[in-house]
Amino acid sequence: MSPFAEQVTVDARPSLWARWPAWAGWAAAGWSLAYGLLGVFWALGGAGFPFGADPYSVGVSPLENASAGSLAPVIAVVCLSGVVVAAAMARTWPRGRAGIPSVWFGWAMAVPLAVGVPDVRPLMGVARLPLLAVGAPFGWPKGVSVFGPGMFTWPVLNQLLLMLGGLCWAAATLAYQRRRRHNCAHCGRGRGAAFWTTPAAAARWGRWAVGAAVIMPLFYAVIRWSWFLGIPFGVTAEFLRVEAEDTPDIWLAGAMEGTLAFGGAVLTLGLVQRWGEVYPRWIPSLRGRPVRPRTAVIPAAVVTLLITTAGLGNLRALTGGVYPADVGENWGTIAPGLLWPLWAVGLGAATLAYHLRRRGRCRSCAA
Repeated sequence: MSPFAEQVTVDARPSLWARWPAWAGWAAAGWSLAYGLLGVFWALGGAGFPFGADPYSVGVSPLENASAGSLAPVIAVVCLSGVVVAAAMARTWPRGRAGIPSVWFGWAMAVPLAVGVPDVRPLMGVARLPLLAVGAPFGWPKGVSVFGPGMFTWPVLNQLLLMLGGLCWAAATLAYQRRRRHNCAHCGRGRGAAFWTTPAAAARWGRWAVGAAVIMPLFYAVIRWSWFLGIPFGVTAEFLRVEAEDTPDIWLAGAMEGTLAFGGAVLTLGLVQRWGEVYPRWIPSLRGRPVRPRTAVIPAAVVTLLITTAGLGNLRALTGGVYPADVGENWGTIAPGLLWPLWAVGLGAATLAYHLRRRGRCRSCAA
């Protein structure tokens, strides 16, 4: 266990986030009520149905052919039923084996909402924000915007709303599942806790997860940097020339995205390095102070969620015929994206290992 883990946990003041098991079920119920009412509105002919009519969802969305007449009633029934289930979870009812269907329902809501329905555009929008923040004062990269075609339109904002709902349902189900097993709802420890969740075990398998999570973004970065330098790695020289003629700053933007990926790989290493627990001396005002676990866990978890949805979207694009069948020598245009699901698994596991290793003593159960 990290020497700073207990200090960080014990010294922290109680907060709304620290009490998440108490309100997660009600948050899932509230989200389900709001989205269920939207389903009723769309089923009655209301405007704004976000699925099916989005031209940028073709080949990448599992709901690209959905219509309000067929899907909206399902949304209404499932979400309004979810209000009852989530409220029951919040009150830890039912108990024992009778609660198994509620657990199944909860995860069946959480996973599709969080990573099944969204596609690659939430990640694209988030990744472009730092590029524009750096380049905007200099007027580059030209033609790159978070408000371009298909980016932060209502269908994409709806995807972010679905991801929020998925997180609420995941938290509600996890807390309920832990209480059913008579484990601590906050940390999961108790008589049914698994051995692999101990700090020593997490330190061992976490190193392998970090290795996998570092390789994937480095591969992406190498490809993007090579194109910026005019090296046709994974593509033809003709491809580089034509794309540069159509969009002059495209490879500069790609190199910046590659730099972000490289930075992400370096930060991922911090999940198993000492500087991921104690701020290094070159960081002013923070040097020598312990890194709060959530400072690393929250950003890493958000990135894991985004690259999971993007990776699954890329796989759907491959099977849906979005990518040309004769990609051939231009394999570098799609190969990195197809590896993103593996990147997500590695980063998610590395983040979980870091959390397990550094969580320290639980304020709720003192374990």
